[in-house]
Amino acid sequence: MTATGNNPIFTIEKEYGQSIWMDNLNRDLIQSGELKQMIETRGLRGLTSNPTIFEKAIVGNAIYDADIEAGIKAGKSVQEIYETLIFDDIRHACDIFRPIYEESNGQDGYISIEVPPTIAHDTQKTIEEARRYFREIGRENVMIKIPGTSAGLPAVKQVISEGMNVNITLLFSVDSYVQTAWAYIEGLEARAAKGEDISNIASVASFFLSRIDNNIDARIEQKLKGVDLMEKEVRLRAVKGKVAIANAKIAYQKYLEIIGSDRWQALAAKGAKVQRLLWASTSTKNPDYSDVMYVDELVGKDTVNTLPPATIEACADHCHPGNRIETGVKEAYTLMESLKEPDIDINLDEVMEELLSEGIDKFVQPFQSLMSSLESKVKQLATV
Repeated sequence: MTATGNNPIFTIEKEYGQSIWMDNLNRDLIQSGELKQMIETRGLRGLTSNPTIFEKAIVGNAIYDADIEAGIKAGKSVQEIYETLIFDDIRHACDIFRPIYEESNGQDGYISIEVPPTIAHDTQKTIEEARRYFREIGRENVMIKIPGTSAGLPAVKQVISEGMNVNITLLFSVDSYVQTAWAYIEGLEARAAKGEDISNIASVASFFLSRIDNNIDARIEQKLKGVDLMEKEVRLRAVKGKVAIANAKIAYQKYLEIIGSDRWQALAAKGAKVQRLLWASTSTKNPDYSDVMYVDELVGKDTVNTLPPATIEACADHCHPGNRIETGVKEAYTLMESLKEPDIDINLDEVMEELLSEGIDKFVQPFQSLMSSLESKVKQLATV
């Protein structure tokens, strides 16, 4: 791994106030020293995980076998063994990022871990699991991930009021982001009303990008099959690959409105930290688009971009940082309005609902697959 050199990631962080986190975690990264090295050479300021990441980390990797065998001997269930493995990884990652947490006064240095995705529609279970995860991991810089579903947001408000750091995930629509921001504010207000400290709580709102373009681009391709008018074809093609970034820029405008409100200012006066927008799903799926499109276009103050390893390397090589989050805002609103026009006719609400439902499935399926694979591994190692 090369030295920092002219790594654009450091420019993004130092000049434009955006933090780069990595969307990846496994024990190899921790034990080899690579994660620590990436903090130094790639400017990582935090890390996120999810069931898909843990499935890739644990299945077929012998590095976890000794701990699995120890769990078997201790009579632990498959679920308990799973939690032992991931909680250990999360704790070690928290310890590696602790200096960043302290140096940034609790702004960065967080490790996100998601409550089981199977409870995404159960408010009470989400609250209970968030409490348990936060307590058992036992690190100030752990951030509990809760999906931004209608059941998830009351849980967000409650656990924020109890002093936990929260990453609200699977946000697609601007409306869902706004609801998330107010859930955070209401949680802080409830905590402040009890006379408790709110200055040491952090939250991010994970706003997804590439999945939006994938969905809308597929719809446009279907519409193009039946188009015989050149003008209509041009209008449809003009929307491709543009909606996710426009949507994010509008969300950032809402963020600016919210932090300008009297309610937020009252909390800020008590030391509250802003809930930063975090750009997620940032690997470009379409080879026709730049592999750093979702980084370059959304650099801006008080935001986070969480990147998979390949996108981190691409950005370190050829990102072109600039403060772009507040440029082209008028055009972003125009683009989003154009989706309603007869020539384009894409129902954005329908797209967002579909993406949220799919998003939960995309976390549930690897979680269930991981538990099934782990169960097989437990049986295999139990007979050795």
